[in-house]
Amino acid sequence: MSRSTFKPEYCGRIDRAFSRRELLRLAGGGMGALALQSLLQGESRGASSDINLGVEPLASRPPGTSGRAKAVIWLFINGGPSHVDTWDFKPGLVKANGQKLDGFDPTTGFFDNAVGPLLKSPFEFKQYGQSGMWASSLFPHLSQHVDKMAFIKSFHTQSNNHSPALFMANTGVTRMGNPCVGSWVTYGLGTDNQNLPAFVVMSDPLDRGLPKGHAANWSNGFLPGAFQATWLRPKGEPIPNLARLEAVSARRQQAQLKFLQQANAAHQTVLTGLPELEARIKSFELAYRMQQEAPECLDIGEEPEHIRRLYGLDEKHCGHFARQCLMARRMIERGVRFIQIYSGGMDNERSWDGHGDIRSNHSQFAGETDQPIAGLLADLEQRGLLDETLVVWGGEFGRLPVSQLSGGKPTGRDHNPHAGVYWLAGGGVRGGVSHGETDEIGLKAAADKVEIHDIHATILHLLGIDHRKLIYLHSGRRFRLTDVAGNVIRQVLA
Repeated sequence: MSRSTFKPEYCGRIDRAFSRRELLRLAGGGMGALALQSLLQGESRGASSDINLGVEPLASRPPGTSGRAKAVIWLFINGGPSHVDTWDFKPGLVKANGQKLDGFDPTTGFFDNAVGPLLKSPFEFKQYGQSGMWASSLFPHLSQHVDKMAFIKSFHTQSNNHSPALFMANTGVTRMGNPCVGSWVTYGLGTDNQNLPAFVVMSDPLDRGLPKGHAANWSNGFLPGAFQATWLRPKGEPIPNLARLEAVSARRQQAQLKFLQQANAAHQTVLTGLPELEARIKSFELAYRMQQEAPECLDIGEEPEHIRRLYGLDEKHCGHFARQCLMARRMIERGVRFIQIYSGGMDNERSWDGHGDIRSNHSQFAGETDQPIAGLLADLEQRGLLDETLVVWGGEFGRLPVSQLSGGKPTGRDHNPHAGVYWLAGGGVRGGVSHGETDEIGLKAAADKVEIHDIHATILHLLGIDHRKLIYLHSGRRFRLTDVAGNVIRQVLA
């Protein structure tokens, strides 16, 4: 239609001309609004179509494939355990002790102005079990269980700094905000016991603080709030305010809860599609159910004497960690899906962060954990639970074979993102095997390299979950724990 033939009546009355800005706002903005509506609809649906959360997001769901593991206990060795002082024996490092490492990049670690010569391990290594796996003298108890363990000796990560490396180990990315492994697992499988939390975290109880990054390490991120971890307080009541007030009878409490349930239901009819509100309501309902079962579950006072001795519960140097390991076994028996126990707190001498003196630092923390973890493995096995419980040992990164100078002396070790060690046991793992290698002095992963997405993929596989199909739709993008990476480490599977 030409300008000369155009008449206003063709498109309705026009009171005034549009400016260019108004035209773009009305036309382009309208298309943007449609696109935004589409994204928000996807956001409200949340999960991909292969997982239907329904009205009970923590209801037990069958795995997609056959997995032997039903639950996970991750013993998080916080601070950066030294692979060359624990499980990765390096004769080449012994021979090169005291020598300068030519060509070494001093920025590999965190303190580039304190790099010293190569430092052999101050701990003696021996071979144990039928498999002949190497273990240092730090682990007199755990070394007796090496035939149950599959060692991953070529672990490496993306950051030499604690916080991003912790986020990487827990969530698969170096920044906070993404869901952690425990949240992904409970999103995929739910839980077998609706009267206990599905995902539990226990932190160091000796006034050493939380790991760097704090609760972001066990956050549900953008997953619904139902998949957030329950953190057990390290001192006092593990879960505060759980017991019913003495002044409130059971009958009165039941009536109160019934009224609240009716009010919540009415409230939800007005405010639909709010996962945070639904999660909060579910959390209060869980709290009531926990009153019946949680106190008994977390009470280790009735455990027999031989179990207390097995874990070292009454030993001054390790009793605190033994208590947490024993509580973990009791929770596993009762259907809790994912448990994470942190050894060590904030940093430096309060965790496995042996910058100044690797001998004293690792001796302390290995002494606190060795017998309790060995007791946990033995106890799970004798109860028939180890075959269906995956136990994971590992931290955010390893440590350097070169020394870190402390007071001019080569006694410490700095962070090493290029090498580290993990081990897995139980839950479909083939024990007494070792996968991957570091170079001759333990500086870098050299053969069959493994990064955290591979470990995450393997954990999910052992639980019967295909890591490529565990997906959540968020902000218009399909997310997964392993992102676009991850390979199952099949060499460690039974």
